[in-house]
This record gives sequence, structure tokens and C-alpha cells, in this order.
Amino acid sequence: MADQQAQLSWRDGDLPVSDQFDDPYFSLANGLLETGHVFLAGNDLPQRFAPGFHIAELGFGTGLNLMAAWKAWEESGQTTALRFTSFEAFPMAPADMARALEAFPDVKPWAERFLAKWTGGGSCTFDTLTLEVVIADARVSLPEWTGRADAWFLDGFSPAKNPELWQEDLMQAVADHTKPGGTAATYTAAGFVRRGLASAGFTVERTSGFGHKRHMTRARLLA
Repeated sequence: MADQQAQLSWRDGDLPVSDQFDDPYFSLANGLLETGHVFLAGNDLPQRFAPGFHIAELGFGTGLNLMAAWKAWEESGQTTALRFTSFEAFPMAPADMARALEAFPDVKPWAERFLAKWTGGGSCTFDTLTLEVVIADARVSLPEWTGRADAWFLDGFSPAKNPELWQEDLMQAVADHTKPGGTAATYTAAGFVRRGLASAGFTVERTSGFGHKRHMTRARLLA
């Protein structure tokens, strides 16, 4: 069932683990470094940043990917607003997000600005960020979405534990809402995920993963 608050436990102090999916929200090695390797570098960011750039994401989680992208956006010299849309069925309570993000002092200034406004869902606007978090099952809400992204962060829980967020029809919906030449990246190299992206029209590349993960996936939509 969608649109419920995330149920989670804490491991080793400040590592949030989803009770629904029995999976941690970020890498045991270093979640921020993983975001940089998989989602930023995997989408050729910040090199591709330009005014009006739009990132979309499956799985908002702790908001760590947003913090890393927003930090990279501002540090790259952009002065307009980054557009960021995330689809999340089980939003994390703001207090839990704050606790999780405390583990990453490098994004503390962005986390503090965000958490001062964030109420747990919907829209949030800053001078250099326009955020929308769609609180619903992405299998329903993404096909109905009217936007198109330049880059996708595919960050659902493990395909083995959360297969619904990786099925071929949802990968097709991702492609349908990607600008020509747009990209997608994910930490997983599961064969059915790569095949789903390829069937949807992406050119798919398996590259070196982060930490203990040997491989990850990068994809580009044919223009």
C-alpha cells in the first residue's frame, strides 16, 4: 500500500534500515560517496548542468541524493533553480531524515536549509532549488506525470526485495518521461533491470560499481 510513512529501524547507531523492505537506505561504506559515484557521475553530473536542468528520482528516502545534487549544483556556479522531482511511496518522517543526514557533515548546510522548510511531502522551493516529492506508488503516479527529466536517479530498494519498482513497464514510464538524450543511472546491474531499460529505448552500459558492488548501470535515451 502506498502513501504510508516509512517504517524503519536503526542499525549501528545512525544507519536507517527499511522495515518494509529489510534494506538499508544508503551504502554501509559511505552513502554520500555512493551518491557521487552512482547518481552524479553516472549521469555525467555536474558537467551537464545548465539552466532549467531537471532531475527525477525513484525513491526519495533520506533525501541524501537531493542534498548531493543541490550541493553540486550550487558549487558548479549555477544561480537558477535546479528542478528535482522524486517519487516516494513511503516517505520518511522529517525527524528521521534529520537523524540520517547528520551522518554526512559535507552536506550539512544544504540539509539544514532543506529541513527548515520540509514538512514531509509535496513541494518545497528555494532560490536554487524547486523540489516536488510525489507521495504515491510510482507505478501509478509516474505514468500520469506530465514532466520530462534530463537525468534519472533510479534508487529504489534492492530489486530482489522491491521488484515492483524495477519492472519493465515502470522502466518504460521512465523513458517516456525523459528528454531526448537524457540519462539514467542506478546502483544495480540486475539483468532484468538492464533489459527493461534497453526495451524502453535506452542504450545501457554496465560499469564499475561503488564499494562492494562490482557493477552498476548507466543508460542514455536515444535522441
